[in-house]
Amino acid sequence: MRRWNGWGDDGVVATLAPEALAFLQERIGTGPAPQDATLEAVCAQIPVSRLPEHPLVDRSPEARLRGSYGQSLGDWIALRFGRIGRVSDGVAFPESREQVRELLDWAAAQKLLVIPCGGATSVVGHLSPATEEPRAVLTLNLTRLRALTHLNREAQLAEFQAGVLGPDLEAQLRAQGYTLGHFPQSFEYASLGGWVVTRSSGQQSLRYGRAEQWFAGGRLLTPGGELSIPPLPASAAGPDLREWVLGSEGRIGVLTDVTVRVQRLPECERFLGVFLPSWEAGLAAVRELAQARVPLSMLRLANAVETDTTLRLAGHAGQIAWLERYLAWRGCGDGKVLLFVGLTGTAAQVNAAQREAIKLLRGFGGVSTGQLLGKKWAAKRFAGVYLRNALWEAGYMVDTMETAIPWGGTTAMVEAIESAGREALARFGERCHAYTHLSHVYASGSSVYSTFVFRIGASAEESRARWLALKAAVSEAIVAQGGTISHQHGVGRDHAAYLPAEKGAAGLAAIASMVRHFDPAGVLDSGNLVASGE
Repeated sequence: MRRWNGWGDDGVVATLAPEALAFLQERIGTGPAPQDATLEAVCAQIPVSRLPEHPLVDRSPEARLRGSYGQSLGDWIALRFGRIGRVSDGVAFPESREQVRELLDWAAAQKLLVIPCGGATSVVGHLSPATEEPRAVLTLNLTRLRALTHLNREAQLAEFQAGVLGPDLEAQLRAQGYTLGHFPQSFEYASLGGWVVTRSSGQQSLRYGRAEQWFAGGRLLTPGGELSIPPLPASAAGPDLREWVLGSEGRIGVLTDVTVRVQRLPECERFLGVFLPSWEAGLAAVRELAQARVPLSMLRLANAVETDTTLRLAGHAGQIAWLERYLAWRGCGDGKVLLFVGLTGTAAQVNAAQREAIKLLRGFGGVSTGQLLGKKWAAKRFAGVYLRNALWEAGYMVDTMETAIPWGGTTAMVEAIESAGREALARFGERCHAYTHLSHVYASGSSVYSTFVFRIGASAEESRARWLALKAAVSEAIVAQGGTISHQHGVGRDHAAYLPAEKGAAGLAAIASMVRHFDPAGVLDSGNLVASGE
């Protein structure tokens, strides 16, 4: 069963190796033993629902609790300490587009607030109702809308109901010989509709594209009607209506059907691990690979601290020591960085791309370890997030922040983000272990994805204060360096305050006008993306 206060299936238990625990204790101190609240105790706090009965709505405390929280660190702190805020008054589980329409109409008639929900993997506060919201709140959970409804083999277009989760989507496509190829770390629990409305990016976006590349069309049910977008290959007929849906985060309607551009299953796939002597060499190499249009499916570059952390937390100390001696002999000693290279396609395409990539990387001092590390990474690509559970149990919290910046500003952005996180925790007399990788690379720039590990506080209030201080400091650093406040996670309520820096007054006013056009009565006025009432 899915965990109510952490990540993933409660039957999957991640553990910290003794070496990993010693490493963290050395870097940031011994974590305090957490005192987690029980599900029963938390549910007992939840007041009686204010919703009238409806056959599609579950008003039980547990369903309401699970429907009101995602996977942000703020969500974890609330649930683990049992210090929850406002929760929804009921969760609806529609099984058809018609039932979604019925529920939207019912909510409008009852003057409810509706918050759409897919796999509940948001890390930016999409799902929790605002404390000051005066209306009763209905969470609209779409995960029973999960069918592949049409496959056009000639056009390579597949139409799905929007609530389908990643593994189910891929299983249905692979049975027909196709793949979407969208693999974010949250793949096991995230939904197709959620990927679209947050402009998601999967780990192999170099080949398969971000949501804006594979989202071809669909149906959006708004409080006032329906927006239907045909899956045309291209159009010059005015603004692209897909852009109104992409990144809309549940503010203008409920996405019920999504048509995606799919590809045939690849014949061959490899992931290589390559070490480079320095961050500067690694950065120049991935930029050259991207700008040379070498046909790769993934480039993932860890900075020196993340590389060291990866090796220290891997276990197998003897093998790692041998690897480090070998790498030092080859010129990749202190300061080395680790690059994962993904190759996908026919065997001939993969072989050709590998030769071209390795030749280029050698010019920057790259040392390939072949597929050994790449296979280990691929095998655990969706399991790594379970480490959050183990870290919490050892007394440590984890948060991540991500952005994107054009080439030329990458190093300054990384330094600013990591420094902001460390300085924010230092004000509490705490240390923060910060490290960064580039998970998505483009010809013009890259994403920047930073992780922060620090100790749990003695109380929910102390833990939340540390998290909020880090969140604000890093967000302000991102804005000051000219980056986007979100490359792949969306805005939600947690990042909404930083959106004006990117969109400007005119742009933000245009977004607010679009929201009012599709939802004049504010049925979907959750505060996600733009503040409530705008």
